[in-house]
Amino acid sequence: MQSQYDILQAREQEAQPLSQELAQLLEQYLAPLLLVLDQLLDKRLVRTFVQGCVAILRFRNSKQGLLLSELGAYMDGYAGHSSSAPAGTKRLGNLLRSLKWSVLQIDRYLLEEADKEVNKLKQEGKRILCLWDGSVLEKPESSQLEGLCPVVSSKAKRLARTRKGLVFNLPPKKAITVTGMQWTAALIAGMAGIPKVAIMSWWTTKGDYGTQLRAAEEQVLRQCVRKWGALLLYIFDRGYASGPWLQLLERLKVRFVIRWKKGLCLFDAAGAEKKVWQIGQGKKYRAHQELRDSHSGQRMACDIWWAPVRHGAYASELHLVKVRVRKKVWYLLTNEAVKTPEQAWQIVLAYRRRWQVEIAFRYGKCELAMESPRLWAFDNRLKLLALVTLVYTFLLSLLDPPHHELVQALLQVKCHRTGKRCQAVQAPLYRLRWAISRLWDDAHPVLGSLFPPNVETIRALVSLGCWTASHKSSG
Repeated sequence: MQSQYDILQAREQEAQPLSQELAQLLEQYLAPLLLVLDQLLDKRLVRTFVQGCVAILRFRNSKQGLLLSELGAYMDGYAGHSSSAPAGTKRLGNLLRSLKWSVLQIDRYLLEEADKEVNKLKQEGKRILCLWDGSVLEKPESSQLEGLCPVVSSKAKRLARTRKGLVFNLPPKKAITVTGMQWTAALIAGMAGIPKVAIMSWWTTKGDYGTQLRAAEEQVLRQCVRKWGALLLYIFDRGYASGPWLQLLERLKVRFVIRWKKGLCLFDAAGAEKKVWQIGQGKKYRAHQELRDSHSGQRMACDIWWAPVRHGAYASELHLVKVRVRKKVWYLLTNEAVKTPEQAWQIVLAYRRRWQVEIAFRYGKCELAMESPRLWAFDNRLKLLALVTLVYTFLLSLLDPPHHELVQALLQVKCHRTGKRCQAVQAPLYRLRWAISRLWDDAHPVLGSLFPPNVETIRALVSLGCWTASHKSSG
């Protein structure tokens, strides 16, 4: 029995140094951004910026995770615990309302971090993908917040879905719309490994901040093209299958893969205009291979067929790759050369990587509570969402190989699981955030390795006797 208690005591002793190491990693990760903010803001607001990231990591609640009144209770000071929740709420509110900085500083920082990943993949000679998609943040109970607009509710669509043997619902004549915000994301990734966030953009189609759908997406696309040119292969889903979007891609000279809708028309090799599902109908598939399902881990048969096609809005030649997998058919349209089975499989595998951006959307909504902010001002809400994005990118950075031993030790101490699936997963993001939250609740980290208190301030407090009194009261 004594040995069991020794193991528990050893784990508790490991918690404090592990907590401090994670806090230092967070400050080191944010260091380039904090140095920029230090030129714009008071040091107290810069410290509040780091404390806000810690509070977001500690407080796990999908319904109230980003309420300032809740985060205020987790705003620990740089020398220990927070004295009161209202004080922390006020400090965080002052940071978000400050006019001396904007979300642009965080956007530039994310682009620079993604650029490091692009240069790394380029040096290794690997294909570089830009995983692109759009989503929405739903705020169905809100009506007075700035920047709200009608969005199609994916939650209502999911809840109204018919489930065989349990629930039967007639298909709705029109999609259910609620108030919310539009969301566009672009991730940088290779054919394997952990992706990096390049752009997270939130916008609206109504009010003073209103913009059109394609105008907002074109602005984000131009940012990527200006930064990386033709280095990236852009992966789009069916929502971007249209002639105007093809014209934009041709004008910007973008390499792309789009999942085309089966009811839209293309010109086949003979020049006949047909719907996509009619092109290649009755043709024998040219290549066969077994792929691993990323969800279940099982092997699944996959067949492909490809042919050159054209579109009226795109002057150059395109190629269509028809994919049959698990009784479903994908139609992938690309301007990449597809003449061999190897080239066709590269297009299929590149499109399969697009699921990583869907995981990012789900993690942001379910785990990081991106649908919970109740800030009235649109700019302040964007700052808070950008702060959450930084937390997400920090969690992704912990999954890099240099931090493997640290993550394993953290999961072993605070979120141990014996199941084979949990132990074999490559990106345990949910367990990782849970473990950090429990660790920092039990062993509070002392922040300030990058921005310690100002020496002149300490001398002034000592001369007035405030510093000694405050330390005695805290002790």
